[in-house]
Amino acid sequence: MKEITDATFDADVLQSATPVLVDFWAEWCGPCKQIAPALEAIAGEMGDKLVIAKVNIDDNPMTPSKYGVRGIPTLMMFKNGQPAAVKIGALPKNKLQEWIESSI
Repeated sequence: MKEITDATFDADVLQSATPVLVDFWAEWCGPCKQIAPALEAIAGEMGDKLVIAKVNIDDNPMTPSKYGVRGIPTLMMFKNGQPAAVKIGALPKNKLQEWIESSI
């Protein structure tokens, strides 16, 4: 999974040719840590169809506020430089995968 910062967000996410799933998370967030292994596994399985990226909201406050992220984990799918779908909260891997597949 790719670490994204406020500085790299435009280039890595908005200008990406493939869909990008952005995981807005923080070190202190239990549910964020809970879904991390599932996202890692999905990134490995679906690496050719999408990019999975992480934004640490504590280190990069501008991007989450720009996109109205209020709770974490917030998963936001970007396609063609635009947010296409949002899922808030932790889900089991199969539910994450279903949502991702329906969003790309």
